[in-house]
This record gives sequence, C-alpha cells and structure tokens, in this order.
Amino acid sequence: MIENNEKQTELVVLLKKYAQATLTREKVQSMRGYLQHGDTTTLDHAIAVAYYSLMLDQKWKLNCDKGSLVRGALLHDYFLYDWHQPHKEYGLHGFTHPSTALRNAVQDFDLNAVERNIIARHMFPLVPIPPRYRESVIVCLADKFCSLNETFSRQRYLTLVRLLSAALIFQR
Repeated sequence: MIENNEKQTELVVLLKKYAQATLTREKVQSMRGYLQHGDTTTLDHAIAVAYYSLMLDQKWKLNCDKGSLVRGALLHDYFLYDWHQPHKEYGLHGFTHPSTALRNAVQDFDLNAVERNIIARHMFPLVPIPPRYRESVIVCLADKFCSLNETFSRQRYLTLVRLLSAALIFQR
C-alpha cells in the first residue's frame, strides 16, 4: 500500500509541474462552471484525465512527452459551453466538441502537433479518425475510463478526483 501511495504522490507532483501554466488561465478555470458527467465539472474531469494519462504512461513505460500529454488532457474538453443544453451552433456534442475545443485552445494557447491531435482525436472511435501519437491514444483511453467512472459514480474514483482538484488549486 505504501508503494501505491508513493506512486500517487509522484503522479500528483508531475501533474502539478506540467499543469500549473495551463490551470492558472482564467478561461481554463471557467471550466469549473460546466458539468461534464454526473456532478463532475469539466475542469475536474480534465484534471482526472491528465492524472490517469500520466498513470498509464508510467505503468506502460511509454516515455510520453509529459508536457504535451498533460496540456492536451487538460484542454481536450475545452469547448466552454454547457453541453447539456441544446446549441444549434455546436451540433451533436459527442461528434463536434473536439473541433470546438481545438478551435478554442488554438485561440488561447500555442499548441504543438501532439497537443492538437490529443484534443481533435480524443473521441475516437465515435469520431472515426484515430489518434496519431501515443500521447493521443493515452488521453483517449484515460478519457473513456474517467467518463465511465463519473457517469456511474464510483465513490473511490470521485473522491480521488476531488482530492486532485483541491491539490491543484494554485495561488496567484
């Protein structure tokens, strides 16, 4: 159990290191105002996806670009609207939100090719073009895992998400 706690602590330290610059942005913080799945906010979901992406990278020894992995994960759902309310301009959320998130992220951040691909392809296979980079595949898998847990309310998972979110609140 101690080894597990040490790994979790190491992951949180990595997450803080790579997430800080993105999480201090006002528009990113505005993601707290939108619910994603169940009672999980879009920002909490994105933080969880970043954490589990780092976990998969570490577990499978993939040696991903951790900066791109975390930033792509944090911005993969950067669509900035309440998807539970119908919006004609956005179309069917499941199919269109990756392009909306990418458009918003490109306006607010200088993204590299890996980060762009993470955002654009995270809904594979619903959106049929597959991810190109290992970082994109990892975020795609972590997103599915987190979404299922948020939707079906696994208590242990939800407790971890809330703790992660609290640990990543940065002072200005």
